[in-house]
Amino acid sequence: MTRFQRLVRALSTDDGMTTAEYAVGTIAAAAFAAVLFKVVQSGAVQDGLSSIIQTALNAQL
Repeated sequence: MTRFQRLVRALSTDDGMTTAEYAVGTIAAAAFAAVLFKVVQSGAVQDGLSSIIQTALNAQL
């Protein structure tokens, strides 16, 4: 096996990476959810959402 083939083989294996990738993805999703929760809890966003919901509920069909 040539040096290049060994290098390609070493770089193409994913042993142990899937668990790390899932962990990073889970942490990123949790962080995004926390930021989104804080944004939705802000007064300006709650007022805007309430206004949209009220407009939709009072719409004439």
